[in-house]
Amino acid sequence: MNRRDDSNPFEEENVNPFSNGSTATGPKFRLPTFGFGQKNDATVDIPLDTMNDPKKKERELTAWEADLKRKELDIKRREDAVGRANIPTDDKNWPPFFPIIHHDIANEIPIHAQRLQYLAFASWLGICLCLVYNIMAVIVCWVRGGGVKIFFLAIIYALLGCPLSYVLWYRPLYHAMRTDSALKFGWFFMFYLLHVAFCIFAAIAPPIVFHGKSLTGILAAIDVFSDHVLVGIFYLVGFALFCLESLLSLWVLQKIYMYFRGNK
Repeated sequence: MNRRDDSNPFEEENVNPFSNGSTATGPKFRLPTFGFGQKNDATVDIPLDTMNDPKKKERELTAWEADLKRKELDIKRREDAVGRANIPTDDKNWPPFFPIIHHDIANEIPIHAQRLQYLAFASWLGICLCLVYNIMAVIVCWVRGGGVKIFFLAIIYALLGCPLSYVLWYRPLYHAMRTDSALKFGWFFMFYLLHVAFCIFAAIAPPIVFHGKSLTGILAAIDVFSDHVLVGIFYLVGFALFCLESLLSLWVLQKIYMYFRGNK
């Protein structure tokens, strides 16, 4: 059977792209369809553009990689912005051996206000020390026959005084110094005045609650000194601590008030 007249199925067609009616976009590959012995079998044209293009794949990967880098830089830029804004975190870091509160004056309080914040922090530590020592002195008085009621009162003073002083006036001052909030300053002044009043009351210890022996003030020290010298010495040390705390608190109150008025 002679098939020399058949056209070559693998031969490229010379198509003029500028001729009318031509829409050729590139070379085509002619795939024969084998019939059943017919002379001129039909052919199928497959454009070569539809086949896998390595360069196109490479361009897509490059664009995808550039997009990932752009997103990574954007995330890093946002993280840097958050760091520069000094947005506070609630990580507990104080005291170092058993963290229970978040406290970072050096990084969160403006430099010009850090000294005042440290003074207020010393005032808060001072009232905690006074209340803890008050328990020790009252225990000595209890052992010497002072009664168990004054011991329970001293425990209540310490358990309430330490956390409440932090929540009611120290933490508001901390936030006020950091954010310059007038509302926080007002909250601090209101409760810090109560703190100063309590310190003065404890330093005097008038015989109002169980003859004043639940607080180591001067009147209680004079009362117990005649009966037990050792108890009197403990009470005199407690009186000195409450006096120092009262003076420090008054000084802190004055300094912070001047800072608040000057800032506004």
